[in-house]
Amino acid sequence: MQHRRKPASAAAPPAAKQAPSRRPTAPLSLAGLVVALFLVATFLYNDDRGGGGGSDLGGTVALAGQARARSPDLRVLHQRHEEDQVAEGGAKQSAAAEEAKQQQEEAAAAKESHHHKQQQVVRLPAGCELYQGRWTFDAAGEHSPLYRESECEFLTEQVTCMRNGRRDDSYQKWRWQPHGCDMPRFDASLLLERLRNKRLMFVGDSLNRNQWESMVCLVQSVVPRGQKTLQKFVNNGSLNVFTAHEYNATVEFYWAPFLVQSNSDDPQVHSVMDRVIAWRAIAKHAKNWKDVDYLVFNTYIWWLNTFEMKVLKGSGALRSNKGAAGWSKYALVDRPVAYREVLKTWAKWVDRHIDPNRTTVFFMGMSPNHITPWAWGNDGGIKCAMETQPIVNRTEPLNIGTDWRLHGVARGVLARYLHRVSVHFVDITGLSELRKDAHTSVHTLRQGKLLTPEQQADPKTYADCIHWCLPGLPDTWNHFIYAQIVSAPPLLPDH
Repeated sequence: MQHRRKPASAAAPPAAKQAPSRRPTAPLSLAGLVVALFLVATFLYNDDRGGGGGSDLGGTVALAGQARARSPDLRVLHQRHEEDQVAEGGAKQSAAAEEAKQQQEEAAAAKESHHHKQQQVVRLPAGCELYQGRWTFDAAGEHSPLYRESECEFLTEQVTCMRNGRRDDSYQKWRWQPHGCDMPRFDASLLLERLRNKRLMFVGDSLNRNQWESMVCLVQSVVPRGQKTLQKFVNNGSLNVFTAHEYNATVEFYWAPFLVQSNSDDPQVHSVMDRVIAWRAIAKHAKNWKDVDYLVFNTYIWWLNTFEMKVLKGSGALRSNKGAAGWSKYALVDRPVAYREVLKTWAKWVDRHIDPNRTTVFFMGMSPNHITPWAWGNDGGIKCAMETQPIVNRTEPLNIGTDWRLHGVARGVLARYLHRVSVHFVDITGLSELRKDAHTSVHTLRQGKLLTPEQQADPKTYADCIHWCLPGLPDTWNHFIYAQIVSAPPLLPDH
């Protein structure tokens, strides 16, 4: 049975009853929208006015104001920064003042310590004869040597015997023991305190230069690196100066082999065969000795070449500027007589120009040679070569060629011609005669060059039995100088 298709109207269910048309109400809805917009605008306007602005710019300003209210004022920050800087500066100033005060206190304490040490006096036992005694061997090296060869940078090759090939170092370990007393312990810092703001000068020949090198090594050991210097051949070459800068102290050597003027006064070129002296002319050298606080003089070795000395005739030759020709007129004078006249000239200058309250003067005894080995029983020896022991336990007089007449002349002049100034005679001659082992021998220089192996094998020609190895005997000589300086009251303040 066929179904008939229903019409569309029939397919849909009956529509619900529609509401009445509202077309007339559309204008009211539009009016309400306008009113709503108006009310919103009015609200916003009043709100903006209450916030203090009537535009977007006003709102921005208000926000900025609120930001300022939440952030510190820049003027306040700047003020606080300045206050912090002032406080920090005050703290720094306070710290600096405290540091300066501490430095002043330390400087005052150091000055007081220096002054106390300067005033320290080492007492020698009454009746102690320093130059009478014996040599004792210090095997452990507790007292000798007073320094090591390798530790003194200022030693010249002339005296560094171990570095130059000497194999035994026993010569360094002999210590001088006076009869009835002991040598005071050598204190380099105490000596430097006595030398603070002062000058110590050695004046004389190459033996005094040998002793000067020893003294430099003795004191430099307590001076820090960078605080010590050595200047050579200043003042026209005649002066060598070691300076301990922290102490403002100098240890100097001035070349004047005869003390008075001579034709051998050139400190570098003085190998003159015909040596001539002007025994009354001392001013040229002596002007360099003024204002020195400690003076150590010697003259001896250059007197031994001849039995008679050549003494310049007249003083006009010294002013004529004729060079070597100016020394051609001379008279021959017996050695002790010439020596006495030279020392008289020197002593008179010392007595007239030295203030004994400000300057201490020493005169060194004669440094002996050892060129006659048969004198100490070594008949097969050659000069001082191969000698490794001093002369000990000898009861017979020793005759090694020392001119003891000059020793007597020196003591006589010091006693007779010095009235204002007391000069200390450092009597090293007898005790040094025993030290045949301590010379540089073949372990030294010749004309500025180290001896070659071939030259060392020929001691008869090349052995130097005049000068001394360092460390060695001259350290003992300086120990005597030290004992005299530290056992005496300090000198008056510097010039």
